[in-house]
Amino acid sequence: MSDTHSWRPSRRGLREGLGGALGPVAACAVALGLLTAWTGSGAAGTPARVEVAEGTVFLPYGGTSVSAAFFRIANSGGSDDRLTSVTSPAFDDVMLSQYAPMGSGAAGMSMVDSAVVPAGEGLTMSPYGLDVMVRVREPLRLGERVPFVLTFREGGTVRTEAVVIRPAY
Repeated sequence: MSDTHSWRPSRRGLREGLGGALGPVAACAVALGLLTAWTGSGAAGTPARVEVAEGTVFLPYGGTSVSAAFFRIANSGGSDDRLTSVTSPAFDDVMLSQYAPMGSGAAGMSMVDSAVVPAGEGLTMSPYGLDVMVRVREPLRLGERVPFVLTFREGGTVRTEAVVIRPAY
């Protein structure tokens, strides 16, 4: 003779089981809501979209052939990009350089291979940060427009110009 009993959870067992599962379920619901909002805003997974504003090049002075160019780069995409190179037919050497404080009030420049252009922000070059160091081939004239090509890892190449200005320190 077999005695069959149907399984029935007690109220206490049900309360403890549901109470233990409530925390993880609530955390998942919040995470899902935040991910939905993020993707709905259009920022999730969008590629980098870089735009380069017209730049400036300092007019060399004091008999030197070395100068610097500066650009404002905007990235309206949802992913970081990386500036990997800068070229120009107007100069012998073109390289990315970074102002580097060395302590005791001294500073110098160091060459860098690339620079990050943050998503939703951008990069503004300056004499006291990142710049494009150039060695002038032919003398530059004030107001002259010099062509440049900036190459980005994701954004490809961007052709732009820089206007020759006097340095204003």
